[in-house]
Amino acid sequence: MPLPAAEWRAEVEFERRLVHFGGTLYPAPFLLGWLTWTETRYFLVAALAVVCFLEFLRLVVGLDHAVYRHLTREYESDSVAGYALYQVSMTGVVLLLQPTLAIPAMWMLSVGDPVSGALGDNDATESKRPVAWIAMFLVSFALALPFTVPAFGGGAGVAVALSGAIPAAIADGLPPIVRGVAVDDNLTIPPVAAGGMFLAAAMLA
Repeated sequence: MPLPAAEWRAEVEFERRLVHFGGTLYPAPFLLGWLTWTETRYFLVAALAVVCFLEFLRLVVGLDHAVYRHLTREYESDSVAGYALYQVSMTGVVLLLQPTLAIPAMWMLSVGDPVSGALGDNDATESKRPVAWIAMFLVSFALALPFTVPAFGGGAGVAVALSGAIPAAIADGLPPIVRGVAVDDNLTIPPVAAGGMFLAAAMLA
């Protein structure tokens, strides 16, 4: 028997968050010493190529199946889906930065965003609730510290972590609106977090 609409939406959102969290594994082979950072970059670029091909099939060819229906929201039906923007931003920070800044920026999206999303039920153009902002900030800050403190020292490392966590929380909680359309936080969280940490590290060096 089909699930009621509310239960179906809740199940879809849970599945989306699981996929979202899966991106946390991207840097795992590097952290375990199985891949170099250069090889990690090649891997992310290859994954992005696959995602671009899938979006071409969905948007241009018209391919439709259960996986797409479960992992895309209604407003994404005729535009680039969030999972593709997620892959673009993840790949971007990996290509532009070293792991000390890139990995926490990636994890702020893959871990922090699902946590805050579970705490805030809001429309794509609406600001999230304060509890979601706070959770996103705390998770992002905690994820950055193990990378920034060893790299930059105690005080500077904390400052660099804060410089990533604050813009990440803002990008997650208050989506920018461009011509009436909300910019997906899958696209914005990693670059603003990485950019904030990079600028702080450059100023404190």
